[in-house]
Amino acid sequence: MHRAEVPKLQVVEKNRVIASGCWRVDSLAFKPVFSKIGSSAKLVAGRSDVAWDLTGITALDYIGAQFFWNAWGHDLPSNLKMLPEHKGFFDRLKKTGQLDIRQSRSHAQAGALTRRLWRVLHSHFIDIVTLTGQFILDCYQFFRNPLIGPWKEISANVYHSGTRAIGITALVGFLIGVVLSYLSAQQLHNFGGDPYLVDLLGIGITRELGPLLAAILVAGRSGSSMTAQIGVMRVTEELDAMQVMGMSHGFRLVLPKVIALSIVMPLLVMWTNIVALVGGMMAAQISIGLSIDYFISALPGSVPPANLIIGLVKGMVFGALIALISCHFGLRIQPNTESLGQGTTSAVVSAITIVILADAVFAIVLQHVGWK
Repeated sequence: MHRAEVPKLQVVEKNRVIASGCWRVDSLAFKPVFSKIGSSAKLVAGRSDVAWDLTGITALDYIGAQFFWNAWGHDLPSNLKMLPEHKGFFDRLKKTGQLDIRQSRSHAQAGALTRRLWRVLHSHFIDIVTLTGQFILDCYQFFRNPLIGPWKEISANVYHSGTRAIGITALVGFLIGVVLSYLSAQQLHNFGGDPYLVDLLGIGITRELGPLLAAILVAGRSGSSMTAQIGVMRVTEELDAMQVMGMSHGFRLVLPKVIALSIVMPLLVMWTNIVALVGGMMAAQISIGLSIDYFISALPGSVPPANLIIGLVKGMVFGALIALISCHFGLRIQPNTESLGQGTTSAVVSAITIVILADAVFAIVLQHVGWK
């Protein structure tokens, strides 16, 4: 490298700095040279009483300008001399520096939000895995010695989650059957496909809509009730009392709810399917004149039995998932009313989301099963 191209930085009288030479990346790349000018810059870095003279610089690029910008504390010093052609570098750095500060703040906030979200998701995942493992151990204990099982709790949950949900599931199922039949019948009738309405309603309701509707209704009705029940027990310190008495939360609270919903949900799915098909038959007869007798006679041949089995299995899985999610959020509730409300809302939203995700997994895995 030519001597005139060596970047130099001289500190004169401790308050005056003179820069000269070539301040470009190819000249600054030499480690001895960069170390020497870096040592000189540290003597005056951040001082506001220093006069900077950059008129001796023969060539400058953004790398060299960044060196001065860092030494100045990301702001132009009050006593500065430079060539006019070099001023544009520092004006651009000033604008970029302001933008970087804003971006760094936004990035820091986004990073903090991401870390917080990760901690929350990780905490929920660990708790759910722990709860599921404890449930499996409780099932083993229950089936090993059924006489000590929580039969009364299971019976009570079957009644509250199943028997008392018959009305709402029947109403919604009937209306969904009517709506689906009206929407499909008109389009099929235009193309002469009236008989295919039986296939559409039969497979669509028994395989997808019946289990999904029943699960969503149970998650909103019974799932929230389970979470609120456990949350109130936390507020009234009943959970602490159970722990002191040596009673397992999982065996007495979680196990009965999961078993009850696993039993109830397939029955509710079957009930919802029947009522929805009845609504669809009535709407088909009114809209396109498709007789109920033909609908009933054609339905067994249009719907392979595998679809009904898939719907019942879905119902059992959805019931277990809803109960586990509801108990999970119930056990996380803190002993205050605000946490009780937030936990109940989170339980319902999470249960419905998990049910839809599970339904999507079923649809992908069983896409080739249950068709003619």
